[in-house]
This record gives sequence, C-alpha cells and structure tokens, in this order.
Amino acid sequence: MTIALGTPTADGVREAMAALREWQYDEAPMQLHAGDLGWNHRFGAAETAAVVRTWSRDGRILAVGMVDSPTLVRMTAAPDAFRDEDLARRLVEDFSLPERGVLPQGAVSVEAPQGLLLHDLLSKEGWGVDEPWTPLFRDLTEPVEDPGVRIRPIGPQQAQDFADVLRSAFNTSRPTRAYWHAMSAGPFYADARCLGAYDDRGSVAAVVTVWSAGPGKPGLVEPMGVHEDHRGRGYGRAITVAGAAALREMGSSSVRVCTPSSNAGGVATYKAAGFEARAQVRDRIRTA
Repeated sequence: MTIALGTPTADGVREAMAALREWQYDEAPMQLHAGDLGWNHRFGAAETAAVVRTWSRDGRILAVGMVDSPTLVRMTAAPDAFRDEDLARRLVEDFSLPERGVLPQGAVSVEAPQGLLLHDLLSKEGWGVDEPWTPLFRDLTEPVEDPGVRIRPIGPQQAQDFADVLRSAFNTSRPTRAYWHAMSAGPFYADARCLGAYDDRGSVAAVVTVWSAGPGKPGLVEPMGVHEDHRGRGYGRAITVAGAAALREMGSSSVRVCTPSSNAGGVATYKAAGFEARAQVRDRIRTA
C-alpha cells in the first residue's frame, strides 16, 4: 500500500494531534509531542497547519512532522512503525527532494527519535549528526514538592508578563503578548497550563507552559524561561516544579523536556527540579 505525504487543513491538524497524543508513553524516546504543535499555535491556526506533515497508509497516519524552521523538520512515528521499511524509505525521499515540500536544497536538519529505521537509511545517504541535546524526564507517580515561591496562573492580564520573560530569557524580540493570546485561543490549550513565578515585590521572575498528552501519558515542558533580572535565585527550578505539579494534577504520568547539552545552566535547572538526564540525542544534518 502506497504511503501518502500530506499537509492537513486547519481542521485536519486535530487528527495529527490525536496521533501524537496516542504515541506518547513513558518508555518512549524523546520525540515530537502534541504540545509542540500546541506551542506552535502562537503563530495561528492556518500557520500551524501549513507546517504540519503527515505520512499515511490506507488512511492511517504512520508519522507526523512539523517544519520548525525552513531548514528543520521535527518528526516521529507510530510505535509499531519505527522499523517500517516502506515508511523509512519514503521519509528519506521526502526529506531529500525539495519538490516534496518538506525541506529545501542545501543544509537541513531532521529531528527524529532514536530507534527509527530512518536513522540507518540517512547514514547510508551520507547524512551526519549535529550538536548533542539532553533529554530529561521526571516521573510523576509521587506527589510533587512545593516550589517554594509564589506561583500564579498566567491569564489574559498576565500575557505581557509572559512575553517579557521569554524575550529576556531567550534574548529575542519576537515574543509579544499576542503570543499568549494566540496560543491560549488554540484548540489544544485545554491540555496546557501556563504559570508564572513572582518575587516578593510582585514582579514576574519565570514562566512555564506545560502540555498534557492525556491521562497516563507523559507531558511536555515547552517553553520555560527565567527573566535575566532573576537568574541564579532558584526561580527556574521553582517554576519547573510548579509545572510538573500542574501536569500531575491533569493526570500526566511523567514530564519530559529536551535542551541543548551546551546549555549547562538549563540542564542543571531541570536536574534541580527532579528531572533525570537520559542519553544525549542529535539531529541528523545534511550539510549540502
């Protein structure tokens, strides 16, 4: 049966989201999560649909990808399709041929979970590996400790706080209050919680958004940031702990996040919040 590559409509994104939710389980490698699409919704429904790719056979979605930038696609597959030869070959073709509408010519990257047959085929095609990332996981079976600082939900009145922290944390001018409004207006925000940590003067110090994939499944931290004026005071640990507690309340079995291994401060923050680091992962890259 032929495998079909598709770009869904805005309504069709729900089917891709449902597949991503279904494919999450605690023992799974770090992979594209429903929350990644939820966070992308800050750009709008049509914009999110435009970057989603699905690979289907006989009407069943076998793999989902998200074009995270013009030269990077992040993807994962159904657990029973990790070693599917037809899917792996089709993925290599679609990532290699610009006319397929996934990646352009030249230097590009693919983020894919460990264990996919795709990795073996990309190696044979001469693809290399990029800088390492560190996946971190925390089990949520037991109650989560108190974060030790004042935590407040981020709502419409705090949208500017959300933007201010992200602009400072990631040294970028892109986040605006419209980010939070667009993200929260999306159809998937019911699975999310957005929280802020505030200092004794009422100033926002850190924010986090966490995404559930449903009861009994791992949730995702995306994004978490600490304002530069409040770094080194434990707010990163505190807001991450608060996010983990929120996910546990929503029924998540665990929580995961992935950060560049070069981000030593970020790795240390997540470890301080009770996360355990797993084996490093690397994107696949084609340099020309």
